[in-house]
Amino acid sequence: MPEYIASVLEWRQLREEALKASDGWLTVAGLFWLEQGPNNVEGLLFLLSDTIVTHNGNVLRPDVDTVTLGQKTFFVIVRGPKIGLRMRDQQSVFLRDFKGLKWFPVNPDFRIIAHWIPYSEAQPRFLNTVIDVEEEYNSPGIAEFTVNGVTCQLEPVLSGTRLFIVFRDATSGNATYGASRFLYADAAMDGQVILDFNKAYSPPCAFTPFATCPLPLDRNRLIVAIEAGELKP
Repeated sequence: MPEYIASVLEWRQLREEALKASDGWLTVAGLFWLEQGPNNVEGLLFLLSDTIVTHNGNVLRPDVDTVTLGQKTFFVIVRGPKIGLRMRDQQSVFLRDFKGLKWFPVNPDFRIIAHWIPYSEAQPRFLNTVIDVEEEYNSPGIAEFTVNGVTCQLEPVLSGTRLFIVFRDATSGNATYGASRFLYADAAMDGQVILDFNKAYSPPCAFTPFATCPLPLDRNRLIVAIEAGELKP
């Protein structure tokens, strides 16, 4: 399947380029949780009033507005009851020391056509995160498939119109990143969903300690080894 292998390799190259970009995860070099009132962050003054953050009298919209200080930029993030400032640094040590991504060889057998078991209506799911704050999602159903003779199930949640899967498997903590890996899939069609584990990748927390990654649901902790996708950094 040369065309398929080429398409996966191209996707992996784009994945690495996104990590290294000026707005990629390798530039995330700080996270500062704010308290009510004035907050001094890297010599800049930010005011938190209830849920509103201002700087020099200007309201900062979460994930939109930025404040720049030399090579550093700051923007507001909201995680449950916690409000903070994430800092990007174009001279981040994580970017400077990055040696490139490593992957399992592309294996077409791990492009799996799973049986889709839909819920009658989307079910709320709460994914804990590395900062111990739960994030609410909706799950539309379950993907069921077989690996090495073992029947497995994964429960995706919705991310826009796509399916987002946070999972662990028997490679986690050994060949792959310990906490989890991420995988996106298109919405199910005709009772099937394609799970291309050759595009499974490490979460942002594998590259910076200043990310707030979700953790897998209990049912998404597989006992089988998914020897495909991105290896541990």
